[in-house]
Amino acid sequence: MRISAHVAIGIGVIAAARLVGQTASGQPAFEVASVKPADPQGRMIALFTYPGGRITVSLYTLQMLIEEAFDVQSFQVSGGPRWINDDRYDIVAKPPASSKSSKANPPSPKAPLNDEQRQMLQTLLADRFQLKFHRATKEGPVYLLVKGSKDLKLQDAKNKDDYPWAGATDGLAGINISMPLLATRLSMYLRRPVLDQTGLTGSYDFKFEYPSDDQRPDVISSIFASLQGIGLKLEAAKGPVKNIVIDHAEKPSAN
Repeated sequence: MRISAHVAIGIGVIAAARLVGQTASGQPAFEVASVKPADPQGRMIALFTYPGGRITVSLYTLQMLIEEAFDVQSFQVSGGPRWINDDRYDIVAKPPASSKSSKANPPSPKAPLNDEQRQMLQTLLADRFQLKFHRATKEGPVYLLVKGSKDLKLQDAKNKDDYPWAGATDGLAGINISMPLLATRLSMYLRRPVLDQTGLTGSYDFKFEYPSDDQRPDVISSIFASLQGIGLKLEAAKGPVKNIVIDHAEKPSAN
């Protein structure tokens, strides 16, 4: 994706904004947060979480920040001006010492935000991007993740401290991943909510690879075939689809 020149060269650093530990409405807030237009040169899109609750975000659009803040997929966000998918930002934020997140010790910098950090990010978006939104839930197409007719080929996770991971390249693999989290990961590829109805608890390791002489199908077909290979399957159904509808957003200005 090409990034507009004014973002590439930057429009000035947005100074760190000191936020109270909690808003008047009781919503958690970062103690200190800086937001600035991102310079894309030689950098990667990333969100990292660190001990003590500090987070860093690189090259994120407002659309991506909303997905993180509300724990939704891109297809669950609608509305807003076009620039929310174009302009990119860097963020560094730290929670107050009084927060639960200040005691956080994530197993990996790639670990996702916890619930309190997501709420703090929501507060930051409302404060710095003047984000206004409403939630809407409507019935729509979903997939149900269920047990298949074949034997399960899931192993109890070898290391419960490993960062939970799942990927769909040349098959399907997972490390220390629960079924609800696997469903969430699958929804990213399928662009449709996936609801876990396997009844399986705990976390698992698994791996399904296509034989080297087999033709590789497209990603979606690969997911369906790979799930069958480990004893699971997806069933099409109708269910509640939660959406975040953007009513208003502004570009953050230097201060």
